[in-house]
Amino acid sequence: MAGNPALTLETVTLERDGHVLLIGLNRPEKRNAFNVTMLTDLSRAYGLLEADDDLRAAVLFAHGEHFTAGLDLVDVAPHIAGGSLPAPQDGRDPWRLDGDWTKPIVAAVQGRCLTLGIELLLAADIRVAAADTRFAQIEVLRGIYPFGGATLRLPRQTGWGNAMRWLLTGDEFDAAEAYRIGLVQEVGEDAAAAIARAREIAHTIADRAAPLGVRATLASAHTAANDGDAAAIARLRPDVAKLFASADAAEGVQSFIERRPATFIGR
Repeated sequence: MAGNPALTLETVTLERDGHVLLIGLNRPEKRNAFNVTMLTDLSRAYGLLEADDDLRAAVLFAHGEHFTAGLDLVDVAPHIAGGSLPAPQDGRDPWRLDGDWTKPIVAAVQGRCLTLGIELLLAADIRVAAADTRFAQIEVLRGIYPFGGATLRLPRQTGWGNAMRWLLTGDEFDAAEAYRIGLVQEVGEDAAAAIARAREIAHTIADRAAPLGVRATLASAHTAANDGDAAAIARLRPDVAKLFASADAAEGVQSFIERRPATFIGR
C-alpha cells in the first residue's frame, strides 16, 4: 500500500510504496540545487531507509524539469570552507560515504544533472536516465574538486580514462555517453519513463528478492571493493551457511519445489 512515512521534510518528499521508499528531491524552483536544508533532508530520508526494517529498497528521483543543478554554493560554501556540514542524529551521509549500506537505491534522472547529482548517481546502486539528461562535473571550473565521492567512484565504475575525460575538463556529456561509460544502466524516453523504470526495478528487488540475500550480496560487493577480493572470498561460505539457516532460505527452497513465487519475510 502507498502512504506517507512518519517523517516530514521541507525539501524532499517521501512516500511508501509497499516495501519501496520513494525519495523525491523537491526544490524545483531552484533546479533542485542542494542547500544545507536539502542535504539534511536527504540525509534523514536515507536514515529512515536504513533504519526501517519494512523498507527493502528506494527510488531516488526529482520533481520538476531537472534532477539537480548541484550544490547551492552561496548557502553551502561557508560550511564547506569551515570543514563541516551539519549531520542530523537520525540521518546518514547524503553522499553514502559513511560505511556500508544494506538497502539498494535505484536512481532516476532527467534534465540537468550536475556535480553533486553525478555523485548521488555513483552512490546509488542502479541508475536510469531520461534521454534528455545532460551531465557535467564542473568543480574544476569553480576552483575546487569533487568531494562527494566522484574521484573514488567514477574511475572505479567507468574506467580511468572515461572518468578523467569528464572530471578534469568539466565538459558536458549526454545520456548516450553516460550509458556508454556505465554511469547509467538504462536510458528511458523521458523523465516519466525513467522514473517508472526505476520504480519497476526497485519493486523487483523489494517484492521478489529475499531481503537477507540482498543485504548479503551488497555486503559482499562492498567488502570486495573496500577490502579486496581475498576479504570477500573469506566470507563467502560462512555467510551463505548462515543464510541457509534462515526462514527465507527455507521458503526459497520450498517455493522451488512447489514451483511457485516465494514469499520472503526478511528472517
